[in-house]
Amino acid sequence: MAERTPPLQAQDKLTFLLSLVPYLMDHDRISVTDVAAHFGMKPEQIRDAVRLIGVSGVPGDTAAYQHGDLFDIAWDDFEDNDEIVLTNRVAIDDSPRFSAREASALIAGLQYLSALPEHADRAAIASLMAKLSRGASSAPGQVAVASSETDATLAVIRQSVASGMQVEFDYRNSQGSAEHRRVDPLRVESMDADWYLRGWDHLREAVRTFRLDRISAPQVTTEAITFAAGDVVLPELLFEASAADLIVTVDVAPAAAFLLADYMTDGGTQTQPDGRLRTTIRVSHYHGLKRLMASMSGVATVVEPPEARAVVAAWAAAGAARYTDAG
Repeated sequence: MAERTPPLQAQDKLTFLLSLVPYLMDHDRISVTDVAAHFGMKPEQIRDAVRLIGVSGVPGDTAAYQHGDLFDIAWDDFEDNDEIVLTNRVAIDDSPRFSAREASALIAGLQYLSALPEHADRAAIASLMAKLSRGASSAPGQVAVASSETDATLAVIRQSVASGMQVEFDYRNSQGSAEHRRVDPLRVESMDADWYLRGWDHLREAVRTFRLDRISAPQVTTEAITFAAGDVVLPELLFEASAADLIVTVDVAPAAAFLLADYMTDGGTQTQPDGRLRTTIRVSHYHGLKRLMASMSGVATVVEPPEARAVVAAWAAAGAARYTDAG
């Protein structure tokens, strides 16, 4: 006597059907046996579910089921060959879809994310990109992420993560000092046009931040990584406050204040008569302040200390003079 298959509970059956329909949509033709193996169920349970799908749908404007209001399958293939082919899908295909341009933009972003060391599960990202391509309203355009001068460094970091080995490099800080560092790469992040590596620095025995364009001669070592991306809790802010930081007062347009959020101190922000906000920020050196103010031309002004104003003004004047000389 054949073993009786225990029926699914109502909530389990609903969860199963909600998973089964998208799975069948992703497979144009698939055997009952393969579906049963995928879901860990018996073939007869799959056949019962398919028969239920065949009488499911959404009623039309008349509140009655008409042709096209129900799911349908290729019944001959199902009965004779034990294969499942959906021939009519209800409601699911009517859901909003990404345009080809939207899908292309998302795919480009995923391509870049797959290159970052903290996103080790690149198979999942590749699967998501494939689903975006299939789910767009039309075929997305071919997208390629442009290379940059830091790509070679990033490639070494990826190799370090993939092999589980530390990466070492020469690093020149903003003051021009050079040191050799050995690091477990944890995360790559951007701020404005600059890219940074956050990793466990074995020289300092702490998490440190390195700007990629100041890294030279990177190479993977034969020493195993001490910390992986999930082993260290990284601060939300890219830069942490230090007792050696320089405090600078700036006036900034309200709409651009968020650009300084990572630099602002805990003190209050005051509104000036001209509508600008006056606040204080922390910078590790005036060279960084020059770059920051250059990126906010017209929306931010250094107020004090006088040394900071002089450094930024001199740097801006030197840049303007180069245009004058070229003319």
